[in-house]
Amino acid sequence: MFLFCSRSVGSEEIEVEVLSLKPRFHFDLWLCFTAQNWILDVGRPVATLILPADWFPLSRPGVAEYLHILYNISAPLVLLKEAAPLATHLGIISIVMGTSLHLVADSITRRLFLIGYQLHLSVRENPVMQDLKLSSLVGSTSENKIHCLVTYVPLFLALFLFFSGCFSRRKHGEKMPAAGWMLLAPNVAYYWFLITEGQTFILFIFTLFAMTATVMHQRRRGLVPDSNGLFMIYSFCAALIPVAVWVVCLWNDGVLRKKHPGLIYIPQPRAVYTLHQTTCLHLTTEG
Repeated sequence: MFLFCSRSVGSEEIEVEVLSLKPRFHFDLWLCFTAQNWILDVGRPVATLILPADWFPLSRPGVAEYLHILYNISAPLVLLKEAAPLATHLGIISIVMGTSLHLVADSITRRLFLIGYQLHLSVRENPVMQDLKLSSLVGSTSENKIHCLVTYVPLFLALFLFFSGCFSRRKHGEKMPAAGWMLLAPNVAYYWFLITEGQTFILFIFTLFAMTATVMHQRRRGLVPDSNGLFMIYSFCAALIPVAVWVVCLWNDGVLRKKHPGLIYIPQPRAVYTLHQTTCLHLTTEG
């Protein structure tokens, strides 16, 4: 953040004086960001699985839809804290568009789940989908790809735009304050959820690479990440640790392997939950 002051007296012009203002850590912004993500984003699948289906009949919006509406309202308000107007406006527009379209996909997923759709199976292998007459229209290759592009590309774009404004002069010697370290763990846990449940590993890695490239470019100009930029970098890097642990623990699961073939194998938490729920029901029935 820089403040430029100029003054002219008659024909004389005084050179522009640059006053560097030391940026501060936006604790209120990151606290609201973390809280809304945990309540409105992580809470959607949890509420869908836990709350009784009778509370939200198919003819009315479900709890996921209501949480999505609240997220559409709260996300722009949180982003308004950013100082860069262009980044703020682009971030608000992209997140509102992405989450609004995601609302439709989430509504369809909820209704499929209520009629017996099994989340740990691919679209083609689901019994509900096998009963369709036009089974050739159901392909497993496009599963989650359109959903990922519609929902999470705008989100990661907004995060990158936010990060691009989090730089200050090298002489400040920025360090992340204690408040940032306190919020790091819940923020890392949310990024783990974003990567696993949203299947956004590729987007996440590309965003991290873009952030790293931005840091290298800004260092040549004498700028370094401020406390907010450090918080984002640390959160992205640390989130890879729980993701790696999650993948290692479920590496040899044959059922989940069928749904996630290929090199990038990151099971969804909801799929793991429904898989173990189905297994427990079979064991109870046999017993």
